[in-house]
Amino acid sequence: QVQLVESGGGPVQAGGSLRLSCVISGGTFSSYAMGWFRQAPRKEREFVAGISPSGGRTDYADSLKGRFTISEDHAKNTVYLQMNSLKPEDTAVYYCAADGPTTYFSDIYSSARLYDYWGQGTQVTVSS
Repeated sequence: QVQLVESGGGPVQAGGSLRLSCVISGGTFSSYAMGWFRQAPRKEREFVAGISPSGGRTDYADSLKGRFTISEDHAKNTVYLQMNSLKPEDTAVYYCAADGPTTYFSDIYSSARLYDYWGQGTQVTVSS
């Protein structure tokens, strides 16, 4: 049973930074495409960033490019989301997601419906 556990959320002032972590267990980390999504109150869940199973390719929501960075540490079975220059509109619950196992090591998915596994979410609150 694949499980994802996020951590690293919390309150932060505008302009600050946070790094979210997501640990995957129950599966071979390098066989999963990983993604970060977020959902603000009364809004749809939206794609934030994704990384291929090989770690060689990344993708971001256009509006977040340059501020957010996704990375992973295969030795720790962990994917990270570094968030810089945070804005109040970044306030949301952030979810980690995994799709796999797969042999398409370069694939990235921006659609939430393509992910098989989800974490419980971690709240990020940015105050002005």
